[in-house]
Amino acid sequence: MPDDAQTPHAEHRFATRMSHAGRAGTRAHGFVNPPVHRGSTVLHPDCESRRTSAKDRFNRVMTYGTAGGPTHYALEDVICEIEGATRCVLVGTGLAAVTVPLMAYLKAGDHCLMPDSVYGPARNIAGGLLAGYGIETTFYDPTIGEAEVAALMRPNTKVVYTESPGSHTFEIQDIPAIARAAHAGGAKVLMDNTWGIHNFMPFEKGVDVSIQALTKYVGGHSDVLLGSITTVTEEDYLTVRTAASQMGHFAAPDDCWLALRGARTMPVRLKHQEKSGLAVARWFESRPEVQRVLHPGLPSHPQHALFARDFAGSCSLFGVVLQPRYMEADIFRFIDSLELFGIGASWGGFESLALPTTGFITRTATSPDLGGYAVRIHIGLEDVADLTADLERGLATLPR
Repeated sequence: MPDDAQTPHAEHRFATRMSHAGRAGTRAHGFVNPPVHRGSTVLHPDCESRRTSAKDRFNRVMTYGTAGGPTHYALEDVICEIEGATRCVLVGTGLAAVTVPLMAYLKAGDHCLMPDSVYGPARNIAGGLLAGYGIETTFYDPTIGEAEVAALMRPNTKVVYTESPGSHTFEIQDIPAIARAAHAGGAKVLMDNTWGIHNFMPFEKGVDVSIQALTKYVGGHSDVLLGSITTVTEEDYLTVRTAASQMGHFAAPDDCWLALRGARTMPVRLKHQEKSGLAVARWFESRPEVQRVLHPGLPSHPQHALFARDFAGSCSLFGVVLQPRYMEADIFRFIDSLELFGIGASWGGFESLALPTTGFITRTATSPDLGGYAVRIHIGLEDVADLTADLERGLATLPR
């Protein structure tokens, strides 16, 4: 943490910590927001100090721009507050946050377990870079428990990757059970916690390395690409930080500053979007055009009990499976007719989005068939009544 930054009291609630972490105290003279520190070259007073600082470059001693500076340090502190971590590595995208720890812990001849519901680009890494480097990946049913994961472990299994809920299909994983099996077999547990954000505390559930796409809720305004990797042990931090450094990963200070600004309002946005998301999800459940809604916060979700046990809340992203009588052209017409929902990737911003997911889901350990065409919905900050009215007009375009 920068020398002039304040540390929020542990007893303060989340919204308070997000308002105060990573910035100068309330009695400091100056602007509320910390400035953006840009730079590549760092000057040293003498050769000895440069030699000393180079050895300590991962402990906030400025050596060169890629090692970070005050803007990075402030955001690292904020992300640690969000996830209950002690150290954080910032990288340029959410996908980079996936790639770095995989490359940090795996080498030729190793084996990785990855849930079948994993984020598509993460699956591509497994079948691309990892396979090319002689690393084998086994995709597993995301709903299995400790015994089933233990049965999949091999002597060379070094990483058990998790993502809860799963991309597009929103399965909740039993992370504590999976972590017990992984650790018993000597593997590290990596988790994409972008959906859970602060509602799932990964390190309390046995996760070793947590991954977030700060592009989503932390940025909050669909104008920044950024990722974070957090740890609670110094050993894991140094493993990940060394890999990121060797691969040349870097997060631009201007993007870090935007994420800092977004984090200040994230607790309010997240709570509002959770409430709105659940309201729209329940509305979808009442519609005859809908077969089922894929939202872990609903009692109808198959793993709702796990969600209620492990999560403090939900967010704004969920799936909707329409009745099997509808065809792809019907789904496209429904989405195209919406006025308030943009058609685009990503989520977590202030704007609502709708995206067809059937045809974009790859599964090898489980079936990709959801029983009907699926749509992924992200609920922004618009009024729920306006959103449901727009969706109702859209559903009216479906054949009767």
